[in-house]
Amino acid sequence: MPTLVGLGNGLIDVLLLLIILVVLVVIHELGHFLVARRAGVTVHEFGVGFPPRARILGRDKMGTIYTLNWLPIGGFVKLEGEEGESDDPHAFVKQRLPTRLAILLAGVAMNIALAFILLTLIAGFADPSATSRVLNVQEGSPAQLAGLQGGKPIDTIVDSEGNEVTVYDDSGDRIIGVDGRKFAWFDLPDGPFALLDYIRQRPSTMVTLMVERPTGEMVELQATTRSQADIDAGMGALGFTPQPEPGATIQRDLPSAIGIGAKRTVDAATLIVRALGDFINNLANPQISGPVGIANAIGVVRQAPPVFMIYFIALLSANLAVVNVLPLPPLDGGRVAVSLVQAALGNRVSVAVERYVYFAGFVFLMALLAWVTLFDTGILQRTVP
Repeated sequence: MPTLVGLGNGLIDVLLLLIILVVLVVIHELGHFLVARRAGVTVHEFGVGFPPRARILGRDKMGTIYTLNWLPIGGFVKLEGEEGESDDPHAFVKQRLPTRLAILLAGVAMNIALAFILLTLIAGFADPSATSRVLNVQEGSPAQLAGLQGGKPIDTIVDSEGNEVTVYDDSGDRIIGVDGRKFAWFDLPDGPFALLDYIRQRPSTMVTLMVERPTGEMVELQATTRSQADIDAGMGALGFTPQPEPGATIQRDLPSAIGIGAKRTVDAATLIVRALGDFINNLANPQISGPVGIANAIGVVRQAPPVFMIYFIALLSANLAVVNVLPLPPLDGGRVAVSLVQAALGNRVSVAVERYVYFAGFVFLMALLAWVTLFDTGILQRTVP
């Protein structure tokens, strides 16, 4: 039975997800709005949320009304002639193909821009380093010979697979860097495990560990990693049980922050592309999350420092951009594809056919979303691929 606290936390997570999605979608729609206005296309309405309409917030001199709507699941821009029929020369459908494509892709550009800005700000001012707490040290291991100290066992629990797991306190050493290098928590794909991966990738090598003692004392310890054969056998490179933890903030100058922000934006976009590829290749066992899974992730993220929520929003913005550019009606990429097909066929695709394609695409996307939600809610069980 779920507890009242659990239900309350779940409601908070859902509310946060709705707020984040509304903001990201409104920014997306703002891209469509600004480019449409720049192109002289008539914009009838800019709505926050989806109908039914709650109230009209205002009307500008160009005749656009700004509305607040009851369904808090995004936003929309209503353009003249976006359904494919209009005699107005300022209608979307009357514009040249490059103009229509620019309007359609402007929302994607806005979400990418938002992700880049947020990731650049994090890289410049609030980038947590990746460190590793030492929980336990194996007897006779390179870690013990180097002087690494683990924590004290305080409890034993049973994990989801029925195995007993020892819980340690935080009195163990914390490794904050290796060989004079520090690692960033938000660097994809390794992120929190970048420091540990650096050590594992150097078998039979002496490494210098920058260690923070529980007292706050900083020391350097030298250790020789195990052979590749021992590492492959599961003995560990140094022989300690790690617990990745975010450490001190790394700050950078503006050019460096911009470079890292750009790289992380590309990494985030390519990560979701790979995830979508895996999803298509393994529909029976999807490893991606829908709204329920994202809400659960928010529940974890909001327990962390605020910078983690900002990073999470940046990832969602990049993911929203990639998903929207897919050539699936009624997504922006699908509308771009339909526009290109119409141009190639000399606009011989009827409005009725176009609407049918958009409706079929919508049904298909909803079916995929429902399928993923079955796994997010535990009705169906994912297996490790």
